[in-house]
Amino acid sequence: MVTGPDVRRQVPRTDAVLGSPAVAAAATRLGRPLVRAAVARAQQRVREQTLSPDLEAVVASVLADLPPTASSLRPVINATGVLLHTNLGRAPLSQAAVQAVVDAAGTTDVELDLATGRRARRGRGATAALAAAVPDAEAVHVVNNGAAALVLAATALAGGGLGRDVVMSRGEMVEVGDGFRLHELIASTGARLREVGTTNRTTAADVAAAFGAAECEGRRVGLVMKVHPSNFRVEGFTAAPSTADLARVCAAAAAVTGEPVPLLVDTGSGLLAPRRDLPDEPDAATALRAGADLVTASGDKLLGGPQAGLVLGRADLVERLRRHPLARALRVDKLTLAALEATLTGPPPPVVGALEAGLDHLRERARHCAAVMRMADPDLDVHVVDSEAVVGGGGAPGVVLPSVALSLPEAFAEPLRHPRRAVLSELGPIAVLDPGPVGAPVLTRVEGGRCLLDLRAVARDDEGALRLAVRLAARALAGGDVGEHSRGGSRADLLDSERRLYRDLHDDLVRQVRYEAAVEANPGGFVCPGD
Repeated sequence: MVTGPDVRRQVPRTDAVLGSPAVAAAATRLGRPLVRAAVARAQQRVREQTLSPDLEAVVASVLADLPPTASSLRPVINATGVLLHTNLGRAPLSQAAVQAVVDAAGTTDVELDLATGRRARRGRGATAALAAAVPDAEAVHVVNNGAAALVLAATALAGGGLGRDVVMSRGEMVEVGDGFRLHELIASTGARLREVGTTNRTTAADVAAAFGAAECEGRRVGLVMKVHPSNFRVEGFTAAPSTADLARVCAAAAAVTGEPVPLLVDTGSGLLAPRRDLPDEPDAATALRAGADLVTASGDKLLGGPQAGLVLGRADLVERLRRHPLARALRVDKLTLAALEATLTGPPPPVVGALEAGLDHLRERARHCAAVMRMADPDLDVHVVDSEAVVGGGGAPGVVLPSVALSLPEAFAEPLRHPRRAVLSELGPIAVLDPGPVGAPVLTRVEGGRCLLDLRAVARDDEGALRLAVRLAARALAGGDVGEHSRGGSRADLLDSERRLYRDLHDDLVRQVRYEAAVEANPGGFVCPGD
C-alpha cells in the first residue's frame, strides 16, 4: 500500500502516460478516447493509494486494463464440446472467409460491374457460389438470417395484405433462442397460421384437410410450411408427413383450385447436401428433389459460414421474394457476402474439420497437450478422458459425437473463463514460442466434479493458447498469479513479481517447445503417464 500525505500530487500527468511508447502504440491501435479512459482509471487508483505513482507502474496498469481490440467482443476458445455454440457466435469462419472479410472491409465492387462501369446485381459472386453448390435450385437469394428468410417468404406469399393462411404442423411450433417462437413470427407477417395435427403426430391427410377448412371459412391457403425441429427431438408414438407427401398434397390442392400453393421446407441447420455422419439431418438438395418449392436455411450452422438466411428454389418464387419491399430491410452487407462466398468456394470450414476429426487423432492431441502441461507443472492434475460432443446451434438434435477431453479439477473452470490478460509486449517470447490468442478465455464444461476441455471444437492452432491458459489458471488457484497491476506494493516489488511470472512462463514454454521437438523426432516414443 502506497502511503503518504502527498501521494495525490505524485499522480503522473496524462500527457506523460500517453507519451509512453507502449501507450501511444495502443492509442493508435484502439483509439485515443478508449486509452485516455484507461489512463484516467489508473490515475484514480493512484489517488486511492491502490497503485504506485511510479510512471512505469501506471503505464503497466493502463496496458493491462486495455482490451485486445477496439471492440468489446473477445476471442474465446470453445472447449465445451458444443461445436456450434450459439452464445459463442456459432460457426467459426475459415481463414479464407476471414481474409475475404478483411479484403471486403474497404471499398469494394459489391454493386458495380468493373468491366462496364455500370451498377450490377448485389452479391452476385456469393449467390452464384450458392447456386453452384445446390444445382437443384433454380434460383437463390440471401438475407440476414434464417428467421428473416421465413418472415420474407411468409410475408410475400401469404401475409402483407394478402391475408392468406400458412399451414403448419403443431409438432413443428418451435421456440428458438431468447424466447422467439415461430408461430408468433408468422403471425407478425399478417398471415394467419393454421395449425394441423398434434404435438406428436401429423399426417398428410391433416394438411389436406386444412385446405377444405380454409375454403369453408372463405379463406385461401397461401403457403404450406415444413419446419425441421432442429433444437429438440420427439420420440415414441410419432408421425410426420415427408416433403414428398406434402408436395403431393399441394399439387392436389392446386388441381382443385387452379392456383399453385408453394411448399416451403425450412431445413434449419444449413446442410446443402446429405452427410453420411448426420443421416437424419435434412438438407437443401434432398428437399428440393422431393418437391419443395422453396428451401430456407441458416448460413452460420453446419454450412460453417457467416450469419445469413439462405433461400433456394423455384425461380419465380425466389424472384418474388427478392423484389418484395421487405427484402430491402433484410439484405446482407458486403462482409457477409464476402464470407459466404469464401465459405462456399474455399477450403472446408472449421465445423467440417470438427465433425470429421477421428477419435485416434483427438486422443493423440489430448495426450500431447497433457504431457506438455505436465512438463511445465509435474503436479498438475490433468488426465485424458473420453467425452461426448454435440453439434449444437440448432443442428442434429440428439446426435452424440464421441470425443476426447482433458480433465482438470472443477476449480479450473472459473479462472479459465476469466483469465489474467497477459501484456503482449512483455510476453513477446511466449507469443512466438506458443502462438494463439494469448490470454483468451477458455470455455469448458463441468461434469462429474471435473472441468472438461473437449478438443473436438478446439482448433489445432489454439492448443498453445489453451495450454498457456491452463498454466495461468493453475498459478491463480495456487495463489501465484502475481503481477496484477491493480494490487498495491512498491515499484520494485511489482516489477519483480512481473519478471518472475514472465520468466517462469517463458521457461515453461521453452521446455514445451523442446518436448514437442523431441516428439516430432521420435513419434510414438512418448507416452503421457497416467492416461
